[in-house]
Amino acid sequence: MLDKPAGLSVHRGPRGGASLEDWLPALRQGKRHLPQPAHRLDADTAGCLALGRTKPAIAALNALFAEGLAQKTYWAVLAGAPPGESGVCEAPLLKVSSQAEGWRMVVDAAGQAARTEWRVLGRGAALTAVELTPRTGRTHQLRAHMAHLGCPILGDARYGGGAGAMHLLARALVLPGIARVEAPIPGHMREALARCGIS
Repeated sequence: MLDKPAGLSVHRGPRGGASLEDWLPALRQGKRHLPQPAHRLDADTAGCLALGRTKPAIAALNALFAEGLAQKTYWAVLAGAPPGESGVCEAPLLKVSSQAEGWRMVVDAAGQAARTEWRVLGRGAALTAVELTPRTGRTHQLRAHMAHLGCPILGDARYGGGAGAMHLLARALVLPGIARVEAPIPGHMREALARCGIS
């Protein structure tokens, strides 16, 4: 397991720049094979990332994620407030792109089924801290779903959350029979969480 910092891509992109792949040799720990990520996190999302070292280990981890057995919990600070104290956003997501804006995910009946459960952790002036549990694993699912509810993730400029660092943390990951881990709150999220009554 690894606590991935915000701002670091998991894989090298076409534009280059630093990525987690650059650091994998430092995690070799004298073993023959480099560890490999078993799933993805957006570059701007901090927190729990599972790594596997051998082909059987990576296959076992991939199976847990593919079968929906891996339990992922995220914390986010939203710009605005969701409707109520808890709920479910069940809205299909479709990838669209334009030359002017690049690609993004939108809620569209032609998209793939996507389900996110949410509950409020605390509230502040124009901000809400929430716990998010994705039940599907679509690209940008949490980001697009919160924007669809009218309260985008703070700092998520692509989906209307304004400028600055994105306030989304892969807080906990449970891999049945393997591990249960929790990521610490990153520095860039502490002030906004404190404004919502979470220290």
